[in-house]
Amino acid sequence: MTHPVKAAVFGTGSWGTAFAVILADAGCDVTLWGRRAEVAEAINTTHTNPDYLPGIALPDTIRATTDAAEALRGAEFAFLVVPSQTLRANLADWAPHLGPDTVLVSLMKGVELGTAELMSEVIADVTKVSADRIAVVSGPNLAKEIAERRPAAAVVACSDESVAQRLQAACHTAYFRPYTNTDVVGCELGGAVKNVIGLAVGIADGMGLGDNTKGSLITRGLAETTRLGLAMGADPLTFSGLAGLGDLVATCSSPLSRNHTFGTNLGRGMTLQETIAVTKQTAEGVKSCESVLDLARRHGVDMPITETVVSIVHEGKSPVVAVKELMSRSAKAERR
Repeated sequence: MTHPVKAAVFGTGSWGTAFAVILADAGCDVTLWGRRAEVAEAINTTHTNPDYLPGIALPDTIRATTDAAEALRGAEFAFLVVPSQTLRANLADWAPHLGPDTVLVSLMKGVELGTAELMSEVIADVTKVSADRIAVVSGPNLAKEIAERRPAAAVVACSDESVAQRLQAACHTAYFRPYTNTDVVGCELGGAVKNVIGLAVGIADGMGLGDNTKGSLITRGLAETTRLGLAMGADPLTFSGLAGLGDLVATCSSPLSRNHTFGTNLGRGMTLQETIAVTKQTAEGVKSCESVLDLARRHGVDMPITETVVSIVHEGKSPVVAVKELMSRSAKAERR
């Protein structure tokens, strides 16, 4: 008789909790780590996460703890689901408890400020583990819909195909369909940049600019992402897949998307501070837009939509002025 796969999930926010549901439904032995004792207690006693996924019953088999060592004991996979800018410090605390073969899986979609490193690079930097022990999950995965077990697909990526296949088996359920890929960089970039484009589309929606604008921003946003991906050695086909176009469409069209909602509030005229005040959870694109632009400049890649988002979010430029400037850029061929 084979033992169930043991999985640790670090982060009791909406996506961490939803992914724990997937793993439990796939037959894994799941431990959720959270820093707040009251959240862990609620998960263990009421089998709900009232702060992040209210009203959704969690499988009884999910256990929660505030002890990283306990969560990691015997874990085959450790899923990392904390805000991307906090990963480095958190992982430094957790790393001593890692098993010699534990695969670290990033469910985060961001680029680190300052270093412009992808999350897989931060993981390698902090833990010094080999590439075949670092994986990524990305795709059109809005947490609430998945926790409600609505059908969705995703990409599980690792440079080692066999590790990607093991991860695929660990999170494959009747409603969650993971596909394997070996293009870790492409999958991560798709997830990080779509948050920035999601902000742009949200701003346009808040300004009432219409569906032509939305379609144009999504398409040209994907072109920006692909340009950067090519410069970083990613496979361009990744961006037409679930981790690219799939995730971008979900983020840019759903009121459940934090980045889209954040952008909509800015587009309606709220200030950055007012928008932050009404946003309960992390909108990754707010910080990542700066690090994505930094990454683009390091690689000599032109990303005008990303530049526009940075100018609105961090430089105080009026959305009306910023959109006018974006539209008045010099004409060019589409595929350049």
